[in-house]
Amino acid sequence: MNAQTSAARTAPAPPPVLLREDVGNIAVLTLNRPQARNSLSEELLAALTDALAAIGGDAALRAVVLAANGPAFCAGHDLKQLTARRSDADRGRDYFRHIMERCSAMMQAIVHLPKPVIAAVGATATAAGCQLVASCDLAVASTAASFATPGVNIGLFCSTPMVALSRNVARKHAMHMLLTGEAVSAEEALRIGLVNAVVPAGREHEEAMALARKIASKSALTVKIGKEAFYRQLEMGLADAYAYASNTMVENMLARDAEEGIGAFIDKREPRWQDR
Repeated sequence: MNAQTSAARTAPAPPPVLLREDVGNIAVLTLNRPQARNSLSEELLAALTDALAAIGGDAALRAVVLAANGPAFCAGHDLKQLTARRSDADRGRDYFRHIMERCSAMMQAIVHLPKPVIAAVGATATAAGCQLVASCDLAVASTAASFATPGVNIGLFCSTPMVALSRNVARKHAMHMLLTGEAVSAEEALRIGLVNAVVPAGREHEEAMALARKIASKSALTVKIGKEAFYRQLEMGLADAYAYASNTMVENMLARDAEEGIGAFIDKREPRWQDR
């Protein structure tokens, strides 16, 4: 065995790109590519997709907090990884499509997850990183955080981040971010509806966990029904939305937890959820 082979065999494994810790009934996912500003490499996209699928099927978990290590929350796509494929015969077309489709599927997995996902944003979230925050159900930002869709500055319009961003903020706010590439502060993100709260730097994780615990105290079935209904009715016309929501209310009323919750309210006692 030569020295090179020996060194290769003893080299430490690279750290995982995504960390997961279950704190009681809350899953905490932490982006862990600090040296790459937590850019969404193919490996990180796969890890997030797999983690969300596992959490979705775990009845013991009732909420998710999404955080990040390092100087940035998420810098968007891994441009070095993408650029490396320009030497492919098709100049990278198939790989670019693969990554965009994989990223879009992961963002939709957050929306379709039957449990709320809360972003704890301590630093910058740009491009697909801003998209990631916008895709979460709720977001808590520190005063040190900022948000941008700066693709226009490098000749790559943030078209996929636009989908999530435009479903969170008013059109003119979204267009301003998309057309100028300018960063907005945490306070401005709160004003335009991109985040729910702004807290002192270093407290975003604590506040996100407190919010997750508050939601986790509710009936998991009711939260699941409500989250799905919220996103589905947004895409409907007014009459269709009311018809769909009315039917959802009827089915929800027949659930055991609605019967228990209403009974507990009338009896002035705490409900005992069974998530069914």
